[in-house]
Amino acid sequence: MHTPPSQQAPAPAQPSTSINSSSSIPKPSARKKILGLLGGGLLMAIALIYSFPILYMVLSSFKREVDVAPPSLSFTPTLENYRAVIGPELVAHLGNSVGITLTTVVLTVVLGVPAAYSIVFGRLRNPIGRYNWYITTTLLPAVAVILPIYVILSRLGMLDSPIMMVLLYTSIGIPLMVWMAVTYMADIPQSIIEAAQLDGCTRVQAFRTVILPIVRGGILSTAMLVFIVTWNEFLVAISFTFTQSPTIPVYMNQYMTQQGLFWGKMSAVATIAVLVPVLLGFVAQRSLIKGLLSGAVKE
Repeated sequence: MHTPPSQQAPAPAQPSTSINSSSSIPKPSARKKILGLLGGGLLMAIALIYSFPILYMVLSSFKREVDVAPPSLSFTPTLENYRAVIGPELVAHLGNSVGITLTTVVLTVVLGVPAAYSIVFGRLRNPIGRYNWYITTTLLPAVAVILPIYVILSRLGMLDSPIMMVLLYTSIGIPLMVWMAVTYMADIPQSIIEAAQLDGCTRVQAFRTVILPIVRGGILSTAMLVFIVTWNEFLVAISFTFTQSPTIPVYMNQYMTQQGLFWGKMSAVATIAVLVPVLLGFVAQRSLIKGLLSGAVKE
């Protein structure tokens, strides 16, 4: 039957295809913009305050001694401090620092990481007590053991020896490595080791193929921390070295004389000394981030 035009249902309205892009995307309010600018400015101010001593040290290295004190940002740059400090003696001290520090870091990792693994996953008697012993050694002030160690090393004929410095610094770095490595390994479930053993791995193989890839980022960051601590250490170096194995902090100390403090030359030496850890950090940054993000543990 034909439906009259008056009784036909009206055609549905077609939706509008035009979209107002300006109304669909919310705009940040002026208050949020202001808060964002204030937050960015506050962070920049904090970063500037935090890094100001280092920046001023670098600036002071380009000043004449008479311009360093009183402090001022207005001066004529000069290289006379670098000409005075750079020489065979500085190179020898830098060589000692590099050799002693790198050897210390290697020994710390080789000895400290297996010790942490044995504490967390081993079958030791009273592992918590052994762990606490490592931790308490970090609380011992170095000045309390300087005299007895000096007497022992003097009788053994090991004063002013690079080997002696490596042994002392390794004894300082191992507790730190054990402390941090135990923290990283404690987050790994025991089921990971059990699964590796079911696949035929020994404990040594499980440590090498399973645990190390998971905690390598943490081990690398702790190794960098040990490097910085060893590189900057002064008390042990000034107490037990003379002419054969002094490090870069000892070289800086010679510009603190009875005639006064040569701030410009000390700033130049400190700037050179800071460059090594900074460059190492830039070189290892990519590997460090990759190591920290590569490990994932799931139950």
